[in-house]
Amino acid sequence: MKRSILFFLSLCFFIHYAANAQLQTKKAHWTYSFSKMEVKKGETVDLLFSATIEKDWYMYSSDFDPDLGPMLTTFTFEKNNTFEVIGKLKPQNPKQKFEEVWGGNVRYFEGKGVFKQTIKVLTDNPIIKGSSEYQTCSHVTGLCIPGNDDFEFKGLKVVAAATGSDVQPAVGAAKTETTPANEEVSLANDTVDSTTQAAANQTDTVSNAPEANAPDRQTLTSEDPAAGKSLWGFALAAFLSGLVALLTPCVFPIIPMTVSYFTNQEKGKLKALIYGISIVLIYTLIGTVVSRLNGPAFANFLSTHWIPNLLFFAIFFVFGLSFLGLFEIVLPSGFVNKMDQKADQGGYAGVFFMAFTLVLVSFSCTGPIVGSLLVASAGGEVVKPIIGMASFSAAFAIPFTLFALFPQWLKSLPKSGGWLNTVKVVLGFLELALALKFFSIADQVYHWRLLDREIYLAFWIVIFGLLGFYLLGKIRTPHDSPLEKVSVPRLLLSIITFTFVVYMIPGMWGAPLKALAGYLPPQSTLDFDLNKRTAGAASTIAPGESRKYSDLFHLPHELEGFFDYKDALAYAKKVNKPVFIDFTGHGCVNCREMEARVWVDPAVQQRLRNDYVIVALYVDDKTELPESAWYTSNYDNKVKKTIGAQNADLQIVKYNNNAQPHYCLVDHDGNLLVKPINYDLNPANFAAFLDRGKAAFSAK
Repeated sequence: MKRSILFFLSLCFFIHYAANAQLQTKKAHWTYSFSKMEVKKGETVDLLFSATIEKDWYMYSSDFDPDLGPMLTTFTFEKNNTFEVIGKLKPQNPKQKFEEVWGGNVRYFEGKGVFKQTIKVLTDNPIIKGSSEYQTCSHVTGLCIPGNDDFEFKGLKVVAAATGSDVQPAVGAAKTETTPANEEVSLANDTVDSTTQAAANQTDTVSNAPEANAPDRQTLTSEDPAAGKSLWGFALAAFLSGLVALLTPCVFPIIPMTVSYFTNQEKGKLKALIYGISIVLIYTLIGTVVSRLNGPAFANFLSTHWIPNLLFFAIFFVFGLSFLGLFEIVLPSGFVNKMDQKADQGGYAGVFFMAFTLVLVSFSCTGPIVGSLLVASAGGEVVKPIIGMASFSAAFAIPFTLFALFPQWLKSLPKSGGWLNTVKVVLGFLELALALKFFSIADQVYHWRLLDREIYLAFWIVIFGLLGFYLLGKIRTPHDSPLEKVSVPRLLLSIITFTFVVYMIPGMWGAPLKALAGYLPPQSTLDFDLNKRTAGAASTIAPGESRKYSDLFHLPHELEGFFDYKDALAYAKKVNKPVFIDFTGHGCVNCREMEARVWVDPAVQQRLRNDYVIVALYVDDKTELPESAWYTSNYDNKVKKTIGAQNADLQIVKYNNNAQPHYCLVDHDGNLLVKPINYDLNPANFAAFLDRGKAAFSAK
């Protein structure tokens, strides 16, 4: 059982990773076809855009008020004179529902969605391609993901030109609306008024690069590999956390009490089942309450504001000290006693209160683990906290239910003793280490510079060093029994712990520590970094160039760039280079992983230094701008007062995305050169992405 300590170390890192990761993936897959495969020149044909939508997801249609909130599905054709658009886009039988969050009716597709657009063929070889924008949302988690795909229709056979009688009119020919294809068109449904159509046309179109430079479709999609951490994965982590909680000293001794209560009960097996179900219901109720308090705005507040992050830091720190034996955290004795008295009344109500008593008494040990789950599930989601708490409590309840059903099993259990306190102390060290991450997020967002990288590492080195000595029996806490011999499992755990400490030590002087990417403050916060380039290294930005906010932000790996969107576009025009936009965040774990594992690659660095003007835009920075720089967003009608708020608004309005990291390659006007990518730890893919952007820019 002592091996569970090492398991819990890995589990804590998994849960903590899930709390900070910001993941996106495509949930709709498109095919493109014609209503008929042979037409005459001058004849009309319908283009069919068909989307296959993954289970438990839905996609918004194109025929409702665009000002309501969700992103409409639109299709934008590239410029050419080979065909002509007839009428407007027609979604085929979408569903409709009222969404409270938007305060209006929306139309959407589940499973499959089809959109039809009529065109007139003008030449023998029509070139029909462009890009689409859409939004998919989950019925299960509430997560919404914007999508962007390139499309091309091929295989249409055009025969001799049609006579006047051969030309088929479009649907509703009496009032047919035609649009020359040499004008860029964003298509919305024919039921949308002129205002709606104008809004749908406010999309940025991918430039028409030559086919030889067309991006690899598979790489461009760049579905986030980390998105495999699904709701099922989170539920599994929560279930395993519940199993770990059973090993804590506050919980283990309750098993005999449980058995003694059910031994002489009438209908004991039925009551034992009710007992287990009650434990699950009580814990799940906690998750439900928390989920109802969350919301989209609360998610950003929870992840970046100093108040919740310092609160989480304090909670983890206090529980860590408690686990180490400084004090015991207990709920008021009067409240616990009243619950216990209710349990003594017997009957089914007594069974419920028996379960409630278990939850209360075990709180001092399960509280930190439950708190970790709630932090991991926070983010404006409704289902995830409930699933997490139900999974945790199910694992927690199963053994108690089994012992209530089969009291004779009690004799086979090991006696409660010193090994349980060892588990508790190890958890205490881990709580102290993980607490620092929350303080670090607030420290970075508000630029306090209290917990720079070397200070953070010093704390971790000391904490895990002490943990190693504790496992060897060189340190004893108040509730430890004397350790006469070091068992082989403890020795192995101490070896792993000291190896981890030795691994961290070079990081004090600039070692990248890729295995901890995302958990440590940025490399740029080091006061002394042996990896820094020599003072004589050539600069990639002209001397004297104004760089707004360069005193607040720094790029990794000694890269040089900008931190203001307009400054970057202006300088890129001056030096005739494309722009590499990095939408990032102080608290973004995946952003730090990309910098530590991908940007560090020599091929990637060479391209970033020489081929692009880099601009890093932090979407969670809380630095307030002068009032003269404030503006009200057209997206949510809120005043954007901070650097982060304005960068986040730019990403949503201009590039239809709110994920970090998000990488865009644009020209001097901010127009996309190729499809953006997100989290992808393959350096070769990233280098190829940069090469495609450079080729598209050169072809302009």
